[in-house]
Amino acid sequence: MLVENGAEVNVQGGEYGNALQAASYGGHKKIVEMLVENGAEVNAQGGEYGNALQAASFEGHREIVEMLVENGAEVNAQGGRYGNALQAASYSCNKKIDC
Repeated sequence: MLVENGAEVNVQGGEYGNALQAASYGGHKKIVEMLVENGAEVNAQGGEYGNALQAASFEGHREIVEMLVENGAEVNAQGGRYGNALQAASYSCNKKIDC
């Protein structure tokens, strides 16, 4: 409803940096899908995890990781608390993604 009423999907700020990173961290597949369909920048930097891919990797949300990569997420993007998506997955030792 917010997007339909003009909410900007790429606004930056807060702990998660942007809506896509927050939804990715939370494992909200349908919201991630809706944001991407409405122009969310999959490689936007900011927030604790640096980007949406790193957030999803840390939490082990495999389907979201796959969706982000299919939509152009840079797997080697640097930034955030863990440096990159592989390091985030490794740190959390998430068997769905890395260990």
